[in-house]
Amino acid sequence: MTKQPPDGAYNPENEGAEMRFADKMSYGDYLDLAQILSAQKPLSTASDELLFIIQHQTSELWMKLMLHELHLAREAISADRMPEAMKLLARVSRIMEQLNSAWDVLRTMTPSDYTQFRDALGLSSGFQSLQYRLIEFVLGNRNEAMIRPHEHDPDGVALLNAELARLSLYQTVLAFAQRKGFTVPADLVNNPSSQPHREVPEIMDLWETVYRDPAAHWALYEVGEKLVDLEDYFRRWRFNHVTTVERVIGFKRGTGGTGGVSYLKRMLEVELFPELWHVRTRL
Repeated sequence: MTKQPPDGAYNPENEGAEMRFADKMSYGDYLDLAQILSAQKPLSTASDELLFIIQHQTSELWMKLMLHELHLAREAISADRMPEAMKLLARVSRIMEQLNSAWDVLRTMTPSDYTQFRDALGLSSGFQSLQYRLIEFVLGNRNEAMIRPHEHDPDGVALLNAELARLSLYQTVLAFAQRKGFTVPADLVNNPSSQPHREVPEIMDLWETVYRDPAAHWALYEVGEKLVDLEDYFRRWRFNHVTTVERVIGFKRGTGGTGGVSYLKRMLEVELFPELWHVRTRL
């Protein structure tokens, strides 16, 4: 039997709020919260393991949305729908801001806290994140050797290979520049890259022209700044990752077998859109 609010107590039902959901979709039903909130299964008795699991699970959810928006942005640029692409890329940067903020919560975990459950992780590591690898491939940091950690997952390998068969986001932007009359080496826009992008003199010249006269090349100027914004947040994410790992485990080897901090510091040197950063020196 449903209890009625005591006399004088606020009753949302009086304002039209639905209070009975036996035969209707509720908030929890729509979001499938029963499944989501039961997906945290600590393998130890350490209290901080729940923090560790939730931080990584929520990061994977944000990465799922990030991939969704990146795919839509790439499609929009391919179809010359630049205002739509700008909105999508701005959202990706805001998602990266959320991913960066997550490190602030994880950094409250001390080395003593982490050592209580680290052995329970086995060889699992964020290094093995399929969605992170897909994001890197979309953004142009492509390396076929990085498919190997996913060989146990045929569906994951298929997704990675499918991404390698497409132009990266940056290549898609360069193809747009070619359609706008700029000279772009054919291999950069006709063949999906399987290697990280390296600085190309012709592309440096392209961006210098754009940045010296933004009004004449506004669409390219705007997308260039959106890419710089995105990479700026991405670099911060990597830096926060390094400092968090160093703060928690020092220079121990990572659970997945990498060098830990030393490996992550090498990742700080990666440039996704090198010409967009180096052109600033020319101006």
